[in-house]
Amino acid sequence: MHTLLRALQRRLEGELHFDALHRHIYATDASIFREMPLAVAFPKHKADLRALVQFAAEHGLSLIPRAAGTSLAGQCVGSGIVVDVSKYMNKILEINPEARQVRLQPGVIRDELNLALQPYGLFFGPSTSTANRCMLGGMVGNNSCGVTSIVYGATRDHVLELEVLLSDGAEARFKPLSTAEFVKKQRGDTLEAQLYRQIHAILSDPDNQAEIRREFPKPAIQRRNTGYAIDLLLQSEPFAPGGSNFNFCNLLAGSEGTLAFTTEITLNVSPLPDPHDVVVCPHFNDMAECLDAVLVAMEHQPSACELMDKLILDCTKANLEQSKNRFFIEGDPAAVLMIEFRGKTPEEARAKADALIQHLKNRGYGYAYPITPGPKSKRVWELRNAGLGVLSNMAGAAKGVPCIEDTAVELADLPAYIRDFEKMMAGFDQKSVYYAHAGAGELHLRPILNLKTARDQQRLREIAEASARLVKRYGGSLSGEHGDGRVRAEFIPLMIGEQNYDLLRQIKQTWDPKGIFNPGKIVDAPPMNQALRYQPDQKEKPIDTVFDFSEAGGILRAAEKCNGSGDCRRLDFAGGTMCPSYRATRDEKDSTRARANALREFLTHSEKHNPFDEDALHEVMDLCLSCKGCASECPSNVDMSAMKAEFLHHYHRSRGIPFRTRFFGRIADINALAARLPRLSNFLLAHPLSGGWIKRALGVAQQRRLPALQTETLRRWFERAGSKLNPPREQAITTVYLFCDEFTNYNDAPIGIKTVKLLTSLGYRVEMPAHPESGRAAISKGLLHHARALAIQQVRIFEPLASEKTPLVGIEPSAILSFRDEYPRLVPEAERETAKTLGKNALLLEEFLFQEMQAGRIRKDRFSKEKRRVLLHGHCHQKALATVDVSAWVAGFPENYTVELIPSGCCGMAGSFGYETEHYEISMKIGELVLFPAVRNAPADTLLAASGTSCRCQIADGTGRKAKHPVEILFEALAEKGLRK
Repeated sequence: MHTLLRALQRRLEGELHFDALHRHIYATDASIFREMPLAVAFPKHKADLRALVQFAAEHGLSLIPRAAGTSLAGQCVGSGIVVDVSKYMNKILEINPEARQVRLQPGVIRDELNLALQPYGLFFGPSTSTANRCMLGGMVGNNSCGVTSIVYGATRDHVLELEVLLSDGAEARFKPLSTAEFVKKQRGDTLEAQLYRQIHAILSDPDNQAEIRREFPKPAIQRRNTGYAIDLLLQSEPFAPGGSNFNFCNLLAGSEGTLAFTTEITLNVSPLPDPHDVVVCPHFNDMAECLDAVLVAMEHQPSACELMDKLILDCTKANLEQSKNRFFIEGDPAAVLMIEFRGKTPEEARAKADALIQHLKNRGYGYAYPITPGPKSKRVWELRNAGLGVLSNMAGAAKGVPCIEDTAVELADLPAYIRDFEKMMAGFDQKSVYYAHAGAGELHLRPILNLKTARDQQRLREIAEASARLVKRYGGSLSGEHGDGRVRAEFIPLMIGEQNYDLLRQIKQTWDPKGIFNPGKIVDAPPMNQALRYQPDQKEKPIDTVFDFSEAGGILRAAEKCNGSGDCRRLDFAGGTMCPSYRATRDEKDSTRARANALREFLTHSEKHNPFDEDALHEVMDLCLSCKGCASECPSNVDMSAMKAEFLHHYHRSRGIPFRTRFFGRIADINALAARLPRLSNFLLAHPLSGGWIKRALGVAQQRRLPALQTETLRRWFERAGSKLNPPREQAITTVYLFCDEFTNYNDAPIGIKTVKLLTSLGYRVEMPAHPESGRAAISKGLLHHARALAIQQVRIFEPLASEKTPLVGIEPSAILSFRDEYPRLVPEAERETAKTLGKNALLLEEFLFQEMQAGRIRKDRFSKEKRRVLLHGHCHQKALATVDVSAWVAGFPENYTVELIPSGCCGMAGSFGYETEHYEISMKIGELVLFPAVRNAPADTLLAASGTSCRCQIADGTGRKAKHPVEILFEALAEKGLRK
């Protein structure tokens, strides 16, 4: 087969991979299933797709279409060739504002489309919780709905035309047809003509018509993805006189890529909604009351009505990012509704919310009714959208499992249905998660199961079947928006009757006689508890680690926290930091999800004594910049930075530590030696001949400028002159302990000097105890035994000194934040709580200044009144473990200073990463995404600020402009007042 695949590889202009790494990372999506594909293709255009269809037909293989891979029902899992359209087929081809239409390729991201439509006053209405990374091809395939479905319906309602490749390789374009056009389409001997003849024969049969109307979900249920939508085709002409025009798009939307391969999509789009919004969030003490309140809420015609229960709300507490979005939660509610109203003015939107609140109070529903106006309302929806991801934060091996989470019933039936559902779950000794689209009659209901056990794998199927029977009793849809896939397809005969199911099988057979397109989904599916992600009762090998992963249950469990939601696939337009390498390459293997999947695969299935000793793991980890964005932005808190460091440690144990790794990992020791003769060292580094040789020897890109050493280190300056600037102890506001990190000490001593001068000028006493390097470089290079020794020393030195009143303050974010993040996980267990306490008293310099400014101990009149504009780039670790807002606030403290945050993710340097020859290009590409253009476009008199030494070097190399640390900006504003010492 490899010979055939290599031949196919040569035929494609895009890519085809059949190595172990790609097969492993594409073996799962966001569902509970796992199946190893034969290969993974990244087609560049329609010709590549046609070659894939022909190859599959010739060799009896299948194609599994995939976009963002966020499917919850296993649609993207299969044993054939996974065809990922996200990397190349992602262009918006045409926007027609007059017709309110857009034509695009299937890999276009939903929110990216809306950014392009915004200047025309238009947008695409259906909005899933994954809208900032899910793609229109997937939305069509699953007939996605989302939070706005009560206003804008499902994706199917907006699909006008689909250009597809049929199973014989022929191209077809499906669109609305008059009756005459429908008849004409049936003529000829093409596969397309056969499709029209077959559907005409099926839907013209009175017995079929009666059976479809009797067995399919109630017509009033808008969210309906059970099987192929022949019930909707039955409502069109010529089968329903006066009905809509026949359009096969209604069948293909929700068909999960099982009938044809979509190459182009034409959608109708809507005018932008009213500009002003408020979200009212009633709190309830029990679920029954909450569901009764939903019926009241829907009488007021909101634009969204969503639900989160206590279990899922509790999971948001442990998430660094989402815990900040709980600002509106009062007490400990059993459930909260999130109800959006929009208006042409803020007052109009608020009046609608007030009317609902009064109605709820009159009925005695709820105990709190916080209202959040825009733009703060965005944070409410961020909390809501993170819901399914944060379920991975549940303690233990049992998690909320997506298997019955997509049922939809008529809205009036919802309270009664949920009461019966609770009784059913009680019979399984289960209590479910309740979440999502209450206003549309759909709640995402999840049992809590441990799918690593045979018992719960069996219970999975039993609960799924019982749920299907209950939904059928209410005339509901087994799938409202997530699709049938592998998880629900087994129960479609039960839902629509055997006769109708046979019609679906006939349709599949005619459209795809060789079973090329995504087999095993919708029809002829295997049992839903087969090919699961975990083998039942599989014995896990103990894995000793240097980092403490006990909170997650070990490093394997830490990797397993990734549920596949794909938040790490967000691009820069969506904000945030993770995952910088994916943003530059758009390659799944460079995402946090892929790294977590690869770790899970090899740690689970490797037969090696050292399961980390895998070339594939090294490849997938190679472009991880250890930015820590995933530690906070991933709803599941998948901390890939820590896992990469642990991987490198174990990998080095088997392969040895490369010279460059040892050099950069011990850079503080190298600089300490070079600093004895700093002028000579700088000459050798800067000279074209010697500097070029040094770069080649270290594997450093020739384009890079190696950081120069200062002629006097910060510590030497402080011992010589700095400590003399201190006010007398009894006159000082307080004492701060300045952490002399190795980067500031050797390379950025002037920043450290200005820090001391600023603090002492403002009345603070600065102490600089003797201490070792931070170990930041050792951690990033996997030299964890060295890092652990340093962490132990730091904790023992500073624990007796640092307190809330006398904090430990640091200049370089990556160094000082190690006290909060890595040190408590590196020190021995007996010292862990001590390290955590110390971490709370270890502050970024800007955090300390902010705290003092807020307390009034630093006044604005100490600084210049000159008008200045500051453009600030935030450090990744600061974004993940603290906040960049304090840096912006501090830099803007002088009366007439204004600060603007660059909406950038990682700068792309990340310590030594951007210096390394093989990483230089990707490093600069990351910088070009947002940071470099923003800096280049800034006026010459704009002050550029960046807290991180790597960030400042990257800005200099990428733009030729110099960025300052925020403390330099503040010091120079102070100096302009003549207050400099």
